[in-house]
Amino acid sequence: MSNLGIRAYAGASDRDRLLEIWLTASQVGHPFLGEADLSAQMQLVRDTYLPQAENWVAVVEGQPAGFIGLLDSFIGGLFIDPAFHGCGIGKSLVLHAAQLKGALDVEVYADNRDACVFYRRIGFAETARHARDDEGRPLAIVRMHRP
Repeated sequence: MSNLGIRAYAGASDRDRLLEIWLTASQVGHPFLGEADLSAQMQLVRDTYLPQAENWVAVVEGQPAGFIGLLDSFIGGLFIDPAFHGCGIGKSLVLHAAQLKGALDVEVYADNRDACVFYRRIGFAETARHARDDEGRPLAIVRMHRP
């Protein structure tokens, strides 16, 4: 995407838009989570993850279209507005993170097949699998690494 820019998270002025992106992307990628789980996770994203992670925002025509949250070299989250899925924004954000950090790790729900395929396509390989997610739900998690 030729009119794509990547910039640092601007804090409160970005927060509401990034939460909107997070929610719509999560509804598409994680339909197996209920609205109650998404609501609880959104509070964590707002109150914990956005403030604590190193966030980079993909901007298209001046507006945030996606973001990546890094915890050192771990991708804590990569969320793209569904209107921009397939446009190369996710790949651009991951490559930006790789330029900053080198090797990267990520964990994704196994049931989010599109995410698993995406990460494999850009050089990640599975290193571990867990039967339950961080909240103890019986949702398999795939850990992946990109050298």
